[in-house]
Amino acid sequence: IQLDRNKIEQGLKNSVVFVTGAAGSIGSEIVRQLINFKVQRIILMDKAESDLYNLQQELISNQEHSDFVVIVGDVTNKAKLRKIFIEYTPTIVFNAAAYKHVPLMELNIEEAVTNNILGTKNIVESSCITNVERLVMISTDKSVNPTNIMGASKRVCEMLVQTKSMKDGVKTQFVVTR
Repeated sequence: IQLDRNKIEQGLKNSVVFVTGAAGSIGSEIVRQLINFKVQRIILMDKAESDLYNLQQELISNQEHSDFVVIVGDVTNKAKLRKIFIEYTPTIVFNAAAYKHVPLMELNIEEAVTNNILGTKNIVESSCITNVERLVMISTDKSVNPTNIMGASKRVCEMLVQTKSMKDGVKTQFVVTR
């Protein structure tokens, strides 16, 4: 795949970018990629305090991007999310917060549903209320004809985003990527 870096940079330039699940495998890579572009600020949120701390230290030591905010938080905490959206007014949101390990989610169905679906719902609602320009929801290949709770929960997330994108008056542009 040939990426048009200039087009990507223009789309991100001077944006305030909020990354949920920032300390996870996908979220942290999104953060590492974002620091190469001229974003105004990056807000990193994750509930994995140790991993978030490690990412914070990596960013500090690399001194590649000085304007970032690190928040320990959970996407299922609607009130905290609203405060973050109001205080930092992100223009772009990458929702990478998710439980993704299939065997663990089969044993913890309620957590998969709560974190993945309710968390996504909270992110979508907060994005719409504060008129975020673009929300990118990170999904999974397991959401195609799901055979497990993790895939099913992410498929519901995709449907949630797709449904919201079709509502009248919604200004936020939604993107789902697998």
